Amino acid sequence: MVYRPFRSLGRLALAACAVSLGVASLGAQTAPSAAAPLGPNPSRIDVFTGFSYFGAHGQLKPAGIQYSSINEGAIVSGAYFFNKYVGGEVNFVAHPDGNNDGLYTASAGPIFRAPMQGFTLFAHGLAGGAKLAGPNSEGPLVYHEPYQWGVGLTAGGGMDYDLPFFNNRFSLRLFQADYRYIHADFGPYSGVPTGGVLGGRANLSGVDLSTGIVTHFGHIIPPPPVTYACAVAPATIFPGDPLTVTGTALNLDPKKTATYTWSSDGGTVTGTSSVGNIDTKTLSAGTYTVKGHVSEGNKPGQMADCSAQFTVRAFEPPTVGCSANPSSVNPGDSAAITASGVSPQNRPLTYSYSSTAGSISGSTSTATLTTTGVAPGTITVTCNAVDDKGQTASQMTTVTVIAPPAPVKITTQSLCSVSFDRDSKRPTRVDNEAKACLDDVALNLQRTPDAKLALVGNAASTEKKPLVEAAERAVNTKAYLVTDKGIDGSRISVYTGSQDAKTVATTLIPAGATLDSTGITSVDESAVAATSRTAKPGKKHHKKK
Repeated sequence: MVYRPFRSLGRLALAACAVSLGVASLGAQTAPSAAAPLGPNPSRIDVFTGFSYFGAHGQLKPAGIQYSSINEGAIVSGAYFFNKYVGGEVNFVAHPDGNNDGLYTASAGPIFRAPMQGFTLFAHGLAGGAKLAGPNSEGPLVYHEPYQWGVGLTAGGGMDYDLPFFNNRFSLRLFQADYRYIHADFGPYSGVPTGGVLGGRANLSGVDLSTGIVTHFGHIIPPPPVTYACAVAPATIFPGDPLTVTGTALNLDPKKTATYTWSSDGGTVTGTSSVGNIDTKTLSAGTYTVKGHVSEGNKPGQMADCSAQFTVRAFEPPTVGCSANPSSVNPGDSAAITASGVSPQNRPLTYSYSSTAGSISGSTSTATLTTTGVAPGTITVTCNAVDDKGQTASQMTTVTVIAPPAPVKITTQSLCSVSFDRDSKRPTRVDNEAKACLDDVALNLQRTPDAKLALVGNAASTEKKPLVEAAERAVNTKAYLVTDKGIDGSRISVYTGSQDAKTVATTLIPAGATLDSTGITSVDESAVAATSRTAKPGKKHHKKK
């Protein structure tokens, strides 16, 4: 009875599979991006080779002879991934000639993975063939069961650790825990071995524990090329002003050292990093171009260039900016006025202000506008700056005096209408044509989580049971939104209406709004069961009362 100690191992393996599959499913909910991957860039093909142990649990019936666990075995599998999370896998496991049995399995199926930094969780479900032998016995009664092909099913998962050498070409499979089920038929049971063959059927289950090395080939997303952008700050200067050029490189390989160079058609650029300094003391007025180059190798995609322009201006009069904060005030409130004056020659500036309404005070770079007694409307404020040479600059800004807003009345909103005219055999089924309307309804509910929805089902006067048909249409529509779109059912109410049409009307009820219930009747949802969208014509399900 070697298999008994491994019952707890089997439960542990199933728990590990469930955790792996849950993580993989969470990862798969994120839609893949066409841009460079965030985090690990997983492989396209994985090949796993390793050691396998099979803890058998089962017997040959009706003889009741137990199978033994097989301590030594080998496993080989290959997985091809269609994207970052989902792929297909083929698997071959050999457990030759254990204590009283032998097992070979070949299977295939889907595999799911959740790549993380340094680790990968995976889960798979496989189906295929199993070649089973035994149980065998020696003694007064010698019998054996020869190898016989049967059905093999496998479900499980595990964890890989990325080895930090050879550019992450290999991973160590820390564990792979699979639940395996095998059914084999050895022919009619003889009761007494005939020629050493006993016959009977075997239903064998157990945990398959494996470990080994995973070899990776290719990548899901190729490394993006290096890009380089540069900017000069400030973009406009006067002769002699300090000037800095900054380059921003994307998609550099952190394992390599990047080399930066700078050049310019005006002035001298110094710097060997992503930042350079430009000497502008000898430059005349005009526009100049500075160029940058970054490289981490000689292959295409490992280098990039950038360029940026800067302008040297002749000395000019001062400039001034004028702003108000806030730009809209209630009657009687104040606004801060800020004048941002700049003298190209860094000369001292003085400030003054004027306004078309209200009163303004201040003689520095800030002033205060008071709107006491001012009616709603727009006030124009002028900021003035003058340097010690008498050169002046002016700029205007506006402050709006607003009236208190009128209260907003919250009302319901009629959305789209779902038609049930297209399927005469299933007149209450939500068909594919209705999905566009209902998807838009679901999007409105997701955008306004405090809103509710009313569904009003209608029936044609020519229908045999118009009230029943109308109620079923409303209930089926709610079922689609709850089951397929994940909307909380408590946010949706269903009614029947009086329109002579095979439709369901949808009405969004924002928080604070009230639904007009004229002409509609609430549906008793405990008496009406939703019909599956895939149900065959003529098949209806009603809830038991």
